Amino acid sequence: MSMFSTGVLVLTSPLHTLPLRIAPVLSYASQLVERTLYVHLQPGLNLANGNQPWPVFIPPVVDVSTLISCLYSKAADVCGHLDVRVLLTNIGSQSSASSGNAVTSCPFPTPQHLSHSPDVLLTDFPLKDRGQSHQITQCLQKYTGHCYVCGPSLPSVLLHPQLMKLLEKEEEQKEPEKQPEVLGTYTDVVVGGTFDRLHGAHKTLLNISCLLTNKRLLIGVCSEIMLQKKVLKELIEPYSLRVQKLKEFLEDIKPSIECEIVPLDDPFGESVVDPLLQCIVVSEETRRGGEAVNKRRADNDLPALVIHEIQLLKDAHHSEVEEEKISSSSLRSRLLGTLLTPPRESSHLPPLPYVIGLTGGSGSGKSSIAMRLEALGAVRIDCDKLGHEVYEPGTAAYNRVLEEFGADIMNDDKTINRRALGKTVFGNQERLKALTNILWPEIALLVKKRINQAREEGERICVVDAAVLLEAGWTDMVHEVWVSVIPEEEAILRIQERDGVTREDALRRLESQWPAAKQVQHANVVLSTLWEPEVTQKQVLKAWKLLQKRIQKGAGSQ
Repeated sequence: MSMFSTGVLVLTSPLHTLPLRIAPVLSYASQLVERTLYVHLQPGLNLANGNQPWPVFIPPVVDVSTLISCLYSKAADVCGHLDVRVLLTNIGSQSSASSGNAVTSCPFPTPQHLSHSPDVLLTDFPLKDRGQSHQITQCLQKYTGHCYVCGPSLPSVLLHPQLMKLLEKEEEQKEPEKQPEVLGTYTDVVVGGTFDRLHGAHKTLLNISCLLTNKRLLIGVCSEIMLQKKVLKELIEPYSLRVQKLKEFLEDIKPSIECEIVPLDDPFGESVVDPLLQCIVVSEETRRGGEAVNKRRADNDLPALVIHEIQLLKDAHHSEVEEEKISSSSLRSRLLGTLLTPPRESSHLPPLPYVIGLTGGSGSGKSSIAMRLEALGAVRIDCDKLGHEVYEPGTAAYNRVLEEFGADIMNDDKTINRRALGKTVFGNQERLKALTNILWPEIALLVKKRINQAREEGERICVVDAAVLLEAGWTDMVHEVWVSVIPEEEAILRIQERDGVTREDALRRLESQWPAAKQVQHANVVLSTLWEPEVTQKQVLKAWKLLQKRIQKGAGSQ
């Protein structure tokens, strides 16, 4: 069956049976939908009784909250590639949806616009009589059309016939239904987080926050100040992009809520000063943060917030260096070695050898990565060694350096004393630029010479190992830019241990280079040597295999 970009899945099963059914339903839906799957809950909806059903309000009960957590957890397990969004417009008491004295009996006075236009409808409604298939799909189309803006006559799919086997299994395990427990709701709710690369745990937090809110949701989003200790912070999405994605998600799941998004510059933000807030939503690991908020509110003579705690979602696919919970840091670590941005146009370069420009700050492990790539078959071009070559007596750079900086920087054997030269330019941007204007073009000529030599020898891949790749503007010589990153504190420790310098000297060296975040902005691929060597090797192998596919694909399109 053909794939669709965006689907709406209408779940009609009773709330107490959905947890058992949701994994196979999502698994089958993921075979049809490849990008966004909207989930609409309408337990008990009958699409086969001959009467056209209308959407009605579902009361906010604890079972709905439990189902939301279960749904996002199962989605992470069985269809992690899908952007699953549980829609809540029809979840709530009828009175909370009223406007003034006019009671709204239908959750959808007009069809709701979704940020991604659906192109297929799906349902778990059980088809017991195949002769009713046409009637059910027509009812599904009309029902969904009352709820959301959809194109006319969208394809409709009644999900897997094997669901009937589940129904039989449920009958065997059937337990008496319990009286639903009503979920307390509040006019003003607050929640906070980084919200980097919205994942199932974020969505659970946001969905349940919206479920608890009948008026305003205040969301604190970590600003740059709060990201300094985050793992792979260089890969965290910009604040503006995180906010943009949040707004789109919230507008989809419950547009009636007044959402206020503010930057979070400290762990508390507006939660400790807003007198209207009634409830704070936290996870198991951030409950202490919620308690700390209440202590601050007490200090400010404000009433304590109800702390609503949700469970963490387990990550069934986590590796040995990742957290057991679903987390943004794990998602960022999985980006290492993958293509983050497409290579820029490079028609001015011969297709082979394919040239990787590898860079990174001092202590980042850049050269160790270059050696791993060399072991896999790449030709390594070490720009640090080439830098030594351009200083040799008789070269063009040697003569120009002496002309610019004088004979005082020469050793007795007429070689250039690089330490003395370094002292001359240290802290003097004008003199440093004069030096790099001499050296960098000469090094670039040697790099091009080595690449041409590799081409003549039939080599397929070159790695230009260059600390100043970006500063020197050498990206026009390479097909892709790869960057190695590590936390600044780890880099300082490595520089101290390797070079026997003080912490202050190590920090000054790092401050004289481009920051990692700026380098990553130019990167096609990012790697990190922060963990054990075998973890680095896995990253490099992944990057290498994906690179081979890109080269092969490029060769096929020639």
